[in-house]
Amino acid sequence: MHGELTKPAAHAANTRPMFAPLLVALALALPGEAFAHAVAEGDKGYIQEISGVHLLAGVYFNFGINSYIIDAIIGLSIVYKALDNMGAYQRWFGFQPDTKAATLIFGFCHGFGLSSKILDYEISPDGLLPNLLAFNVGVEIGQLLALGAILIAMGFWRRTPGFLKHAYTANVVIMAAGFLLIGYQLTGYFVT
Repeated sequence: MHGELTKPAAHAANTRPMFAPLLVALALALPGEAFAHAVAEGDKGYIQEISGVHLLAGVYFNFGINSYIIDAIIGLSIVYKALDNMGAYQRWFGFQPDTKAATLIFGFCHGFGLSSKILDYEISPDGLLPNLLAFNVGVEIGQLLALGAILIAMGFWRRTPGFLKHAYTANVVIMAAGFLLIGYQLTGYFVT
């Protein structure tokens, strides 16, 4: 009987319920407010997106979603944010969607999308949690570095005289790229 407990699959099955509260506590311990100087109120939700928790939960509990669908939803989130940047919701519909709700929904999709990709690699359950935590820390550090570079570049760009004109054009291009990604991924989903 003792030999059965040392098998990786049996060990992982026995420890999964024990780590579920850890994942929930990690999700609740994350800050509710983005700590960034001079960031627009509507952008704070995207800065504090907690896709890492969804990634951990998705891989740990072996939950994934079709990659084509997830990538199409990511394209939809790109379109959503470009329209939000242009003030389209306020102008077209007379209201601003709840940024925190959108961030939560798209964050689930992004996190579970990455977990789906990781599940495709059929990683051994032995040492799964430490490896996932290390991977997630690396992803979060990479996101912070990229965000820092983007915020610095945006700070300089905002000071230029043609910012508003170029920002609108950039958001139209970003929105078009989002629609292109949606179409490309949905085509892949229905063709394969």
